[in-house]
Amino acid sequence: MKNRGVTILGIETSCDDTCISVVRFKDKKFQILSNIVSSQVKLHAKYGGVYPFLAKREHKKNLALVFKKAMEGIKNIDKIAVTVGPGLEPCLWTGINFAESLSLKLKKEIIPVNHIEAHILSNFINKEIPLPAIALIVSGGHTELILVKKIGQYKILGETRDDAAGECFDKVARILKLPYPGGPNIAKEAEIARKMNYKSDISLPRPMIKSDDYDFSFSGLKTAVLYLVMKSGKLNKKERACFARETEQSIIDVLIKKTLRAARDFKVKSVLLGGGVSANKELRKQFEQRIKEEFKELKFFVPEPYLSTDNAVMTAVSAFFSKNKGLKLEAKGNLRLN
Repeated sequence: MKNRGVTILGIETSCDDTCISVVRFKDKKFQILSNIVSSQVKLHAKYGGVYPFLAKREHKKNLALVFKKAMEGIKNIDKIAVTVGPGLEPCLWTGINFAESLSLKLKKEIIPVNHIEAHILSNFINKEIPLPAIALIVSGGHTELILVKKIGQYKILGETRDDAAGECFDKVARILKLPYPGGPNIAKEAEIARKMNYKSDISLPRPMIKSDDYDFSFSGLKTAVLYLVMKSGKLNKKERACFARETEQSIIDVLIKKTLRAARDFKVKSVLLGGGVSANKELRKQFEQRIKEEFKELKFFVPEPYLSTDNAVMTAVSAFFSKNKGLKLEAKGNLRLN
């Protein structure tokens, strides 16, 4: 009998992207058969952030259309995977309810998936990763340092005490009058400042960079930007770019310092990145440089940018790998990684 592998449909609706993918595991390799993402960025941009119930409405409108597109040319699936948390609960429920209706219609098993674990496991797609590892998951809602002992065995070492890094980017972008989403637009302005070699005396704090723990705090950074901008008055293009560069570098410095200290302390073999902020080119570049300079054998892994931001490929992959059998098919906005 011909081996056709295992085919999993992934559903991801934890925030404002409606994502469905189909992934096949065959001959010890993952094949991404489809990866559809319907973005709501334009809808939420005028508000400067995501409105959960507006996002929920859009998910309901989009899920059937995204599913149809994801299934083009695909006849059969074996299982359904769906994100159950953490995330925005109204949004999570739309994905769960859609998965349940599909399960009844297709008579397929549903596997609940932890969104943070999915970001970690996106690094494992067709890669051999030496373990243990330190994973830095950094996004609009999360900034966590996690010890990955092996797949399914995790220990949270540190997390943000207030704003996540991505949330800080969004808030600073609003202060600088840059469009939503903040991260990519701050990165664009920061790149302009670097290319033009702008000189500036702007100096921002590196919050908690010297603390003895692995926690983060970015609320104070946003406040520091606000006070300096208020003091400066109306910003010109050069000043805006310099503020963006310094904000980006402040966040990068803290993320790298804490992550590499954890890598040393726990004597790990690899560092993994994940989450939307990990798509930042400068963050990736500086991480790679620092690891090469400071470590002899530490490996560095980061997903392709399209697998760093929210997607359903990682949901399907996580369902294949995941050893966490305790998850329930219910939305949990503050779901922890056990």
